[in-house]
Amino acid sequence: MPGSSPVFAQIMNALHPQEFARCVASFPPPRRPRGLSAYDHFLALCFAQLTGRESLRDLVICLNARPARIYQAGFRTRVTRTNLAYANAHRDWRVLAAVAQVLMRRTARLYTADSAGPDLPPLSYALDSSLIDLSLALFPWANWQHTAAAVKLHTLLSLRGPTPVWAAVTEAQLPDSHLLDHLPLQPGAFYVMDRGYLDFRALARLQAAGTFFVVRSKRHVRVRVVSARPVDKKLGLRCDQTVTLATGWSRRRFAGRLRRVRVYDPVNACSLVLLTNHFELPAATIADLYRRRWQVELFFKWIKQHLHLRAFLGRGENAVRLQVWSAICAYLLVAIAKKERHLPQSLHQILQVISVSAFEPVPLQELFAPNLTQPTDDPQLLLLP
Repeated sequence: MPGSSPVFAQIMNALHPQEFARCVASFPPPRRPRGLSAYDHFLALCFAQLTGRESLRDLVICLNARPARIYQAGFRTRVTRTNLAYANAHRDWRVLAAVAQVLMRRTARLYTADSAGPDLPPLSYALDSSLIDLSLALFPWANWQHTAAAVKLHTLLSLRGPTPVWAAVTEAQLPDSHLLDHLPLQPGAFYVMDRGYLDFRALARLQAAGTFFVVRSKRHVRVRVVSARPVDKKLGLRCDQTVTLATGWSRRRFAGRLRRVRVYDPVNACSLVLLTNHFELPAATIADLYRRRWQVELFFKWIKQHLHLRAFLGRGENAVRLQVWSAICAYLLVAIAKKERHLPQSLHQILQVISVSAFEPVPLQELFAPNLTQPTDDPQLLLLP
């Protein structure tokens, strides 16, 4: 349709320029930017994510190949390698982090009607982290374990969707449990975590805030059994107990009682011990909540495979953080488009079509409409002009 805006502009319409301006105002630059505007810088980073550009040269060539379409896509200033490199080095990455939070809130509202599962609590979140590998020769500031470089992406994923509701990018050495002090807490919600987040002082803070947690225990944790409830071993359950922490060091940090659920994992042929401060849900539901924590691992796998987090557009810490946050924004923008336009395709399919149709002036509903033309395997028909 000739009157339609480019596909890239339709995807970016999920964020109003005034919302972006408020994020920029929260972290004002030391002086007024010249050349490339902050919004155009954001558009360029998202364009690189959605189309798979792997260098500044590739990005600039693609953007400047269609001058008329780039204006229709929302760009208002000239994009060059020089001003992009300068922006990646000096524009505050916290602006894109604030933009990501705006998009997360909008995504959460869109996916509110989705259910985490018939037997699961409506407010269920999975918390985990993943390393984003870097080259130690190119990124010496991200030194990790003396032989490798990396940054760490922490994500709180809603099990309704699933979509991220909170994220943070830190140095790789930071222990996962330290992020519990910065986690936004919602009373009545369930937070499902792996054993890297087993910090009884932080878990006591979660309980004081009126939230519930399910965390995998470690082998060295000693407990005293107060009572036990029967379990159905056909479901893989082995025990369901009310316990207290046995050591004085642990009791000083978490003085209350805990629920201890042991479940057998047939895939890995091992038993998992789960600790929670909720005593009403069935033990099988507690085990199912922890099993669904794997969705956050799938989220990390998705953005690493399908977005631009292998080759970076800058070598400084600011540039790396900008690119990680732009990847999260791109994921959220595609998720919003899928929900608002009622697109039946998966996020991966939508992203692949966008990557080859970014400048096409076609409505998204028409672009993703089912193709009624069936392919044929007749070799004679394949030879027709």
